[in-house]
Amino acid sequence: MKIIWSIIILTGGLYCAFCLFLFLMQAKLIYYPNIPSRELTASPNDIGLEYESLSIKTSDRIILHGWFVPASDERGVVLFFHGNAGNISHRLDSLKIFNKLGLSTLIIDYRGYGKSQGQLSEQGTYLDAEAAWNYLTMEKNIPARKIVVFGRSLGAAIAANCAAKHTPGALILESAFTSVPDMAARLYPIFPVRLLSRFLYSTKKALLSVNSPVLIVHSPDDEIIPFENGQQLYRSAREPKTMLEIRGGHNDGFLISGEMYIDGIRNFLQSIL
Repeated sequence: MKIIWSIIILTGGLYCAFCLFLFLMQAKLIYYPNIPSRELTASPNDIGLEYESLSIKTSDRIILHGWFVPASDERGVVLFFHGNAGNISHRLDSLKIFNKLGLSTLIIDYRGYGKSQGQLSEQGTYLDAEAAWNYLTMEKNIPARKIVVFGRSLGAAIAANCAAKHTPGALILESAFTSVPDMAARLYPIFPVRLLSRFLYSTKKALLSVNSPVLIVHSPDDEIIPFENGQQLYRSAREPKTMLEIRGGHNDGFLISGEMYIDGIRNFLQSIL
């Protein structure tokens, strides 16, 4: 009997210890600014694009680093929020695609990423998005109707939050999750992660307040964020809305899908811009 109780106590202790680990280490499980590194390894010049390197100050006095990549015969401007790993120098393929579509792009690194200052937090990333929006609308005097807010993966939650506060010309969410608690419950089903979660990043909730046209881009082959997340987001979005089903994995779907991906975005923006 003592052995049984010892096993029960040991198991309970390990369970509680892992719950504590999940509670304390959430930021390290969500953000990956150092993978592969914070160093900028390339620039738009490497793919033949001119750009302006920017320093943008947030409302809490954090200095963010970003690039503004102009397009000739500009149809609109993309406000780009990237995923949870790496930095802006790892997004050149997307910058090239947007440029091909006649879209200028403002891409920023969140606080704690790349050359940006500060410590990471959910509210901090929302302040970063607000600063980027204000830069476009106040400093560059770009009308909100010409701005396309774009977010990929974690950046989709930040993009949806930004679009919920403002009314851009369009919102594009690519490879997006519904919320951090939803993802955590899928990854750790035997733990009370919804109670433990200190991060929300609820893309689904933010979408309920978005009044702009919405494009949801997702692949059924996404190995990190299930396709069902994209379908749920599409159902939650208000009209007008469009679903673009692409091929490939979480990080390379937009590349593998090629012209299908580009044409899908072009067709979505045709009547908007």
